[in-house]
Amino acid sequence: MGQGQSAPEPITEKPKQKVGIKTGKPICCCCPDTKRPRDECIVMKGEEHPDCIKLIEAHKVCLREEGFDVK
Repeated sequence: MGQGQSAPEPITEKPKQKVGIKTGKPICCCCPDTKRPRDECIVMKGEEHPDCIKLIEAHKVCLREEGFDVK
């Protein structure tokens, strides 16, 4: 009868992660110059603080310039 052979498993590719058009990096690694101050501000002052809102918007602009679709 059978010799223990099974059908080969199909090769599935992982979906390609979108990368920025300027840096070629994934969204998590783009815009470190705006990401770090944004994160620090949110931790220290809260997301609704006027200073943080400006930093959040600056980070979004950077990400949009990289080609990411952010709200």
